[in-house]
Amino acid sequence: MRSDQTPWWVYVLLLVGGIIAPLVFPAYTTQIAFLWLMILFALTWDLVGGQMGYNSLGNIFFFGAGMYISAVVQIGMFTDVGTYTSARGGEQLVLGYWDYFSSMFVGSIAAALGCVIFAIILGWVMFGLRGPYFAIGTLGIALSARELAGTWEWIGGGSGIAMPVYPGYPDEKSLVFYALIFVLAILTFICVRWLYSTRFALAINAIRDDEVKAEAMGIHTWRHKTFAWAVSAFFLGISGALFGNLTGFVEPLEVAFPTITFGIFMVVMSLLGGKGTLWGPVIGATVFHIVKEVTWTYLLGWQWVALGLLIIINVVFFQQGIMGWMQQKWPERFGVRVDKRMSKEAREGST
Repeated sequence: MRSDQTPWWVYVLLLVGGIIAPLVFPAYTTQIAFLWLMILFALTWDLVGGQMGYNSLGNIFFFGAGMYISAVVQIGMFTDVGTYTSARGGEQLVLGYWDYFSSMFVGSIAAALGCVIFAIILGWVMFGLRGPYFAIGTLGIALSARELAGTWEWIGGGSGIAMPVYPGYPDEKSLVFYALIFVLAILTFICVRWLYSTRFALAINAIRDDEVKAEAMGIHTWRHKTFAWAVSAFFLGISGALFGNLTGFVEPLEVAFPTITFGIFMVVMSLLGGKGTLWGPVIGATVFHIVKEVTWTYLLGWQWVALGLLIIINVVFFQQGIMGWMQQKWPERFGVRVDKRMSKEAREGST
């Protein structure tokens, strides 16, 4: 089991910064909310891809599935879903505060539980694959879900589905959903941090290092793999429910299952920060989101080139990520004791 060497003031700074950020930068409330969403994406991907070694390219499936489950539940509490989404109308569901938030709460819980069920069912099939076959298989799931949602008229098909209208003002909506996404990201971090302090972390790390040997040691690999994926799906499902309500409209290509954007960003952020670490996904998501926002603002038209260069530099020259580089540079600060005399002798022997 691991002990977190992070100073207490780092957590205080993180909490205080998250609380005052929308007050200090009110014009960027939504963009900062997206930052917390990116941190959640990176943390949930790294739980399976970094800690367990199963590199998924389809975790965005749970994000989109949670979004649609929440939409169907929220709308179904007040009207017939098929009638609401039919092409005859274009109407929107206008609710009061109590109805809006109570239905969103129920929809978010349904999204979380539904995505956990999906993770368990898909785990029976997908965890029979390893390495690149698992990555390609999960990507196929995400792409298939996108096409299915685009042809299923009951949930709006390619035309999408309008979420219930937020009953308050736009600025109020931004602050409310910022707070909800911020709290969800913090809860995700707390859950992941706790998991990494238990024997569960040792088990999934053993699976990453050598799954055959882990099974020989008596580790129930399928159970641990499914549980890790279910935890990831749980938080992604809730984030999808919140994001769907924040945008106010759900459609399969760009909002629910954005495989070539959010789906790839999950992987890149973890690699950039240093996969297989607690703080790596947080740092990677922060750096990546800032670079993305700056390039989208000042290099419009070249933003994908800039992000592509960032990915190439990361993969070719910086594979250990930011946290990996910092741990090599200052190992003592991360709880790694180095015998300087022995390391000096090792260097001399190598020459």
